[in-house]
Amino acid sequence: MKFSIENFVYGAIDGAVTTFAVVAAVVGALLSPSIIVILGFANLFADGFSMAIGNYLAVKTHNEYVARERKKEEWEIDNLIEEEKQEIRDIYVNKGFKEELGLIEDKNSPIVNAVNTFVGFNAIGIIPLIPFIFSYISGFNISIGNAFFYSIIATASSFFLIGSIRGKVVQKPMASSGFNTLLIGGTAAVVSYLVGYLLSTIVH
Repeated sequence: MKFSIENFVYGAIDGAVTTFAVVAAVVGALLSPSIIVILGFANLFADGFSMAIGNYLAVKTHNEYVARERKKEEWEIDNLIEEEKQEIRDIYVNKGFKEELGLIEDKNSPIVNAVNTFVGFNAIGIIPLIPFIFSYISGFNISIGNAFFYSIIATASSFFLIGSIRGKVVQKPMASSGFNTLLIGGTAAVVSYLVGYLLSTIVH
């Protein structure tokens, strides 16, 4: 199985953002750590699987489209020689030397992209849950406030790390990309926390 850093980062960022958003919303609603763990894991596997399937279908559809267009072009070359010659002349005149269709097939198979996305989503997405999992399994009496504080620190670090990796992949400054991802994730977390808190004051 080939490793795809692009799809891993894609899944990791979404996993960290959405799982921490769930954690923040549940903490904001003043629910118990066990509810946080349950909803967190439900989000991990449901959203992770959904993202993986979405990525798989997107790549598969793109590759099938490229293959269909290539087959169509090969038929035109065999059966419409003069028209194709003129089409190529027009490309040279208007845009210079380039591919006629401008379509490139994804180098990775759809299943490779899907698996890398799923692994990235779950590997990083579980980080916001770790303090609550530890509190629930170990039996240590960690307050939900302290667990949430540790979750914030761990998640913020993962946001910055994944953003930095993303910056390296897309050849942008790693620090600024890390802070950008941290800002996006933090915004999502604050919004989710406020929504959860407001709902807890309305729904009893």
